[in-house]
Amino acid sequence: MDPFQIAMIVALIFSVVIHEMAHGYAANWLGDPTARLQGRLSANPLVHIDPLMSVILPGLLVLTGSPILFGAAKPVPYNPYNFTNQKWGEAIVAAAGPAANVFIALVFAILIRLSDLLQLSDTFIQLAISIIFLNIFLAFFNLVPIPPLDGSKILPKFLPFGLAMKYSQFRHFMEQNIALSFGIVIIAFVLFLGEPLAVLTRTITMLFIGG
Repeated sequence: MDPFQIAMIVALIFSVVIHEMAHGYAANWLGDPTARLQGRLSANPLVHIDPLMSVILPGLLVLTGSPILFGAAKPVPYNPYNFTNQKWGEAIVAAAGPAANVFIALVFAILIRLSDLLQLSDTFIQLAISIIFLNIFLAFFNLVPIPPLDGSKILPKFLPFGLAMKYSQFRHFMEQNIALSFGIVIIAFVLFLGEPLAVLTRTITMLFIGG
């Protein structure tokens, strides 16, 4: 792997770590100390990294020349019954992760827009653009309402009561069968979601950097 690919894997690891930390901080803010007590509010990647999803998968994607770099950290644990806001608490915690990725993208977009003033190198600018693309993609991907992705915890809050109950039953079943859940996510991504998400991500990335 060349230095740029290594830099992108490092950027991916820290992006998913910040994503999970955001979940933990949101849960702690809402009154649930589970993540804090388990040390999951730390910026130390070692407490968040999943060997398969955080290292092996992105490494294989890079080595096989995949146009999309993707990975995930260990999910942050939380107890929704501790939330001070029972109606929106779980949705707020779920949305915090993608919001953190959008924030990262905005920070690097600002750096690019100030690149002349800051005298940033072309190499840094190219890396920054890739980091923006990566984080916007992570945000959109995680908002897909397929369990166990974050969107599956947000969507029920906007559904009619009866439909929300049926969806919650479906979500519970999928979360109890995590291999099936990830299998469906991967199949949906390969067959249906990959290209639309990539196009949407490219569009938003260009808007961020002013291209």
